[in-house]
Amino acid sequence: MDHFQQLRLLEAMLFAAAAPVPVKTIVSRMPEGTDVKALLEELKGIYANRGVELCRIGKGWGFRTAPDLAPHLRVENTVSRRMSRAAIETLAIIAYHQPITRAEIEEMRGVALSRGTLDLLLEASWIRPRGRRRTPGRPVTWGTSENFLDHFGLETVDALPGVDELKAAGLLDRKPGFGPLSEIREQPTNDESDEDGPEEEELSAEEAVEADFGDDPGPEETAGETDGESSDSEEEDERPTAEVVELPQFARSRGAE
Repeated sequence: MDHFQQLRLLEAMLFAAAAPVPVKTIVSRMPEGTDVKALLEELKGIYANRGVELCRIGKGWGFRTAPDLAPHLRVENTVSRRMSRAAIETLAIIAYHQPITRAEIEEMRGVALSRGTLDLLLEASWIRPRGRRRTPGRPVTWGTSENFLDHFGLETVDALPGVDELKAAGLLDRKPGFGPLSEIREQPTNDESDEDGPEEEELSAEEAVEADFGDDPGPEETAGETDGESSDSEEEDERPTAEVVELPQFARSRGAE
């Protein structure tokens, strides 16, 4: 086999390989007496400044895309993420009762709101912090964003369907998964509906979440520390609230002992 054929064989071998080919493997497949090292250097020079380059990777050799062309070959895939029932309920409450605080959302849903629920809605750009309410503790208030209106084809929040329309569509029937929606009240959705006064300052999404949750770990992190595995239920990011009830203390009679 002449030199040109040896060069072609080496080129085909490297192109067909899915992973870098070790030098020992190349030597074993080339004709006996072939100067593999010289062929590799020659082939590397041929592919210099081309769309693909011959590179040494560890103990093997392989063709790789030229680094300067990488930005033009990047492919972005959009992965749709299914929203949990908790996130849908939280979004509905925020849309109909905005501006609303985290405590008010928890009071309507009956369960504590986890950080992961708000993170999911913020990641979808459907909610945004509206500022702080002028009440003790200055809680952060939440409302829907422009992306929310654009996604659902609404001109303003006032275009949201009312209770009568939802009942006519069958969305407020007592069916599994629609319980909290049946408690929706018709309230003004503009900024003047906040009886506690206007918000004082604008907050970023990260600052608002930190202000609402601080360093308190979410239910998912707490569960992971307890049993080492996450739950597959839809309410995995929720934890029930509980009320502390003081029971009367009864004095025990000495005569009964």
